[in-house]
Amino acid sequence: MSNFGAVRFTAAQAASASQGVLDGPDVTLDGVSFDSRALQPGQLFIPIVADRDGHNFIAGAIAAGAPAYFTSGHRASGGATAVEVADTTRALLDLGAWGRSRFPDRVVGITGSVGKTSVKDLAREVLGARWRTAASEKSLNNDWGLPATVLNAPDDSEALVLEMGMRGLGEIARLCTVARPTVGVVTRVAAAHTERLGGIDGVARAKAELVESLPASGWAVLNADDERVLAMASLTAAQVLTFGAHGGEVRVEGLVLDDRARPRFILRTPWGSADVALPISGVHMALNAAAAVAAGLAVGVPLDVCAAALATVTLSPWRMEMHRSMGGAVILNDAYNANPASMLAALDTLVSLPAQRRIAVLGLMAEIEDPEQEHRALADEVRARGIELIAVGTDWYGVTATQDPLAALAALGPGTAVLVKASRVAGLERLAAQLVAR
Repeated sequence: MSNFGAVRFTAAQAASASQGVLDGPDVTLDGVSFDSRALQPGQLFIPIVADRDGHNFIAGAIAAGAPAYFTSGHRASGGATAVEVADTTRALLDLGAWGRSRFPDRVVGITGSVGKTSVKDLAREVLGARWRTAASEKSLNNDWGLPATVLNAPDDSEALVLEMGMRGLGEIARLCTVARPTVGVVTRVAAAHTERLGGIDGVARAKAELVESLPASGWAVLNADDERVLAMASLTAAQVLTFGAHGGEVRVEGLVLDDRARPRFILRTPWGSADVALPISGVHMALNAAAAVAAGLAVGVPLDVCAAALATVTLSPWRMEMHRSMGGAVILNDAYNANPASMLAALDTLVSLPAQRRIAVLGLMAEIEDPEQEHRALADEVRARGIELIAVGTDWYGVTATQDPLAALAALGPGTAVLVKASRVAGLERLAAQLVAR
């Protein structure tokens, strides 16, 4: 279960939590929104100042039904209550920390260079099989999305599953002051955002902020197959539970894939063993499932309940979505994000599909060190797997980027499998949809 209501609070409570000043009636509010286009009537509007100044959209938010709004100076006509704050993002974080206090200490925080959104989706199902569980929607995992997730969780939520992203040091630590997680899951440390963090060791330091924040009564759930993640066990006072395919206390064994690359396997755990069948594609999803089950076991979900919950899980959009085109080709849409590690996992899934012809349509991998070298190295991996490569939007793969990928993929039919993948900035999910529809 997730997000079937919202925390109810008053404008006066919002002002107190954010050290703001109330100007107007003390209205009742149902959660928050920082996007005036998606705002639901009754929500507090948070105008974020970033590439655009959210204060310019206050009037639209009021028209959409916001009874109140935060502001760091701008006032709007329309009769809504204003809460004057020094900084709207800081105020949202403070309000989120206040909202977190209204929930039980059953909060799972998830971070990692790859897999964190999928693990979040899987953990939501695992915990949701026993408790009313709210979770981050899509990838709302930053200074805006995480506190909004907390404040939009139903008042009667019994568990929270929160994704934590970062682009620099200190960001996860700040999110932890809001979320106060009792379970921290680290999926993997890989080359993502390395240009901002001084290399992969900087990524590890940033991800370790989650386990460092955990209470002694909590659990650190760590990937035993990743030496940088496993080393984080020495950085926390919490109990440690490891998962992996090659080691770990919650371990994947006997993995097989069906003709749609959906994993079936046995999970060996300190709580016993269970057969797991996932309805989603990707060999790497077995490890993601092990992480989610480990988080569930840590907070008391029985193993058989965990395994049953995984049988019906669905993932956030554009992650290992498998479709068949009108012409009969298999289209694997994994276009939400990309770095070298997630690219390799997607390529391995493509290879596992029964097909006579396999094509990888790849776009830019953003925010990595030595980007040209990393793209060339990935192109070598594509060729080593016998996969055709079509580059879109960048020549760094060592082949000339196609200007018309639809034309380059004109002759797709049965027996062909196509992977579409890139970082979010490339927007290749649109191409994937066109390939399916054609």
